[in-house]
Amino acid sequence: MTESEFWELVTRTSPQQDQTELAEALKQKLSPLSNEELRDFDKIFGQQMRRSYSWAVWGAAYIITGCDSEYAFAEFRCFLISLGKDWYDKVVESPDELGLLALWPEKDGYAYPFVDEYDLIAGQLYEDRSDDELPYVPSGQANPAGKKFSHKKKLLKAAYPQLSAAFPF
Repeated sequence: MTESEFWELVTRTSPQQDQTELAEALKQKLSPLSNEELRDFDKIFGQQMRRSYSWAVWGAAYIITGCDSEYAFAEFRCFLISLGKDWYDKVVESPDELGLLALWPEKDGYAYPFVDEYDLIAGQLYEDRSDDELPYVPSGQANPAGKKFSHKKKLLKAAYPQLSAAFPF
């Protein structure tokens, strides 16, 4: 599996696509793949999850939703991956760019940038077929990369001006 093929599979069809619909679409796209292709897909997904595991990206999630747990941050990074390669690369490089995203999936009238267990779909399919788990790939780091963001409003506004304008706090 190439990285281009990976991005074709994970990218949502519309910014507002809800997480259930998104997960079901990915499951349908992954179902015809061989076990080897599922392993390759899972490896690339893990690499992208690790690549976005930074305090700068977590600071963006914090501004948008108050994201304050590892689990929620993983779901947020799955959301970033679902935006597709262009947005994902842009946000990993400069998380404040997410403030330019015009349309968001919503829940109860608020932006809901989370995709629950999107990263587990390939593993679930693999396990259902083979009664075995995908090979474990270490996450690579115990803590997010970079310097932890400050929770002080003044510093958040300075570090993330576009996101602060889009999601005033």
